[in-house]
Amino acid sequence: MMPPSSNFSTGGAAEGKQCIVNDQMGAFTVFYVLVFIVGLPGNLLSVWIFIRSPRAQQQQSTVVYLVNLLAADLMLLLALPFKLLKDLGAAPWSLMVFHCQASAVTIYISLYASIAFLAFIITDRYLQDCHTLRALRLQEVGFARLLTLVVWLLLLLIMVPNMALPIQQVQEQRYLSCSSLKFDISLHWHALTVFLCTALFLNASAAVFFSSGLALKRLLASRKDPKLWVEARRVAGSVMTVALAYILSFVPYHVVRTPYTLAQTKVITDCHTKRQLFLGKESTLLLSVLHLCFDPLLFFYFYAPFRQTVLQMFPCSSTQKLSHAEEPAAEAMMEPATSVQQEEAV
Repeated sequence: MMPPSSNFSTGGAAEGKQCIVNDQMGAFTVFYVLVFIVGLPGNLLSVWIFIRSPRAQQQQSTVVYLVNLLAADLMLLLALPFKLLKDLGAAPWSLMVFHCQASAVTIYISLYASIAFLAFIITDRYLQDCHTLRALRLQEVGFARLLTLVVWLLLLLIMVPNMALPIQQVQEQRYLSCSSLKFDISLHWHALTVFLCTALFLNASAAVFFSSGLALKRLLASRKDPKLWVEARRVAGSVMTVALAYILSFVPYHVVRTPYTLAQTKVITDCHTKRQLFLGKESTLLLSVLHLCFDPLLFFYFYAPFRQTVLQMFPCSSTQKLSHAEEPAAEAMMEPATSVQQEEAV
């Protein structure tokens, strides 16, 4: 399975020794609790707003990606309590095994779904203002739904075997090694899963960097035209901001991901190295999980009904001014989808 938030206990079977790496989880659990406490209200509010929004207002490609990003966030929120209980050592043995088989895998399904949908959002944001590419019809709602369906099916195809492959019985212990539950074939599939998901991340990152580079190029090319400069700056600002959050959240984790997998699959056997890789994995995984707290800000910025509902719930003069200032941006964002709908109606 994908790297669980548990220990990696292996090591010198020949020497009869055990290498325990997850006996320093106290600080991590505190941060994960904070992430859960901060992320839960924002995502529940997002669910409520999307449910209340008229269906006609959800017929844009950006909204399709936002809704699927929200679904991935909810999966992560449901799986985090199992991780917390296991890391705290407060879980019974059966729940620890359940985490290794199911909830740990769910965390990584959510993680890579979020990576894909954030990449789609960044690319879609650039395409909305790239008039020369509108003829490709990449922003049709039907095409966006097809892309999201492909992502979910691909991730399930890769990840579900980690849940379904049989496990072996091990002696109950405080620091369970999820990899110790696996037969060799399961460890091999786990390694394959990691590399396939890394390939997905690299493709998503290529789309992010390509869209960001084009947005920046357009900004530099429009310096001599004040009207074009204002619009290009708005687009480049939104694209680059989301791209920066994407890079900070997911790139550090994938730098550590491959060597940590080598430790899990017993290619790396030195205990000190395993401990350092585990701490690096947990630290960078925490950065990745932080997107739970910031995704509601994306919903606020990119989805006008969401912004209007929040502003009505928390009226404030300064916020109202911000709303009026951002309204042209929202209208510009919705315009391409509206034009596509009008063309289809014709």
